Amino acid sequence: MTTADHPADQTADHTHDGPHGYISNKDDYLKRLRRIEGQARGLQGMVTDDKYCIDILTQVSAMTSALQSVALGLLNDHLSHCVVDAVAVGGDEAELKLKEAGDAIARLVRS
Repeated sequence: MTTADHPADQTADHTHDGPHGYISNKDDYLKRLRRIEGQARGLQGMVTDDKYCIDILTQVSAMTSALQSVALGLLNDHLSHCVVDAVAVGGDEAELKLKEAGDAIARLVRS
């Protein structure tokens, strides 16, 4: 099996000079991700404690929505910072950033 079979296993070589677009919201993202981490532990506990399937699925749905919210926020930050900056400069960097954004959107739509 190759890394192409598991895109999440691939590490990006893409760089961005200067701060990343999410830097002004970094603390908020970390807080939300810690909350999601707690939800994952709660789900494990529910399964361990043999909780009702529908209750577990409800919590999975909440966790999925929370992750999607983080993803959409990061995408918005990327578009409004990294992509806008690259497009202003133009050239190959602009094409790369637009392709990255399109690929990220495609991954989010598939998930």
